[in-house]
Amino acid sequence: MDQGGAPPVFSASAEIDGDHLHVVVTGEVDMATADTMLQTALREPAQRITLDLRAVTFFDSAAIHALVRLAQQFAGTLSVLPSRQVRRVLEISGLGDQGWLEPA
Repeated sequence: MDQGGAPPVFSASAEIDGDHLHVVVTGEVDMATADTMLQTALREPAQRITLDLRAVTFFDSAAIHALVRLAQQFAGTLSVLPSRQVRRVLEISGLGDQGWLEPA
């Protein structure tokens, strides 16, 4: 159903600082955009990654899958800053207590 508004804008950008990659994601992360989020995080070689999802408004199972892949690849060095929506989805999916998920 058309709500009459502009579609949410997705973006993913990365900035490297030494061996630390900071990835900022905004908008909806879904089947169409989850791989872009993942590839943005993998584009630069890094030892540590901070995935800033505080501006994410929607997060589906494809996004969860991409996040789990990052958590496996960067075990112990991934830090995720979730939006309220992302945190809720991760809690519902049983991932709310992961060490990489930062507290609110």
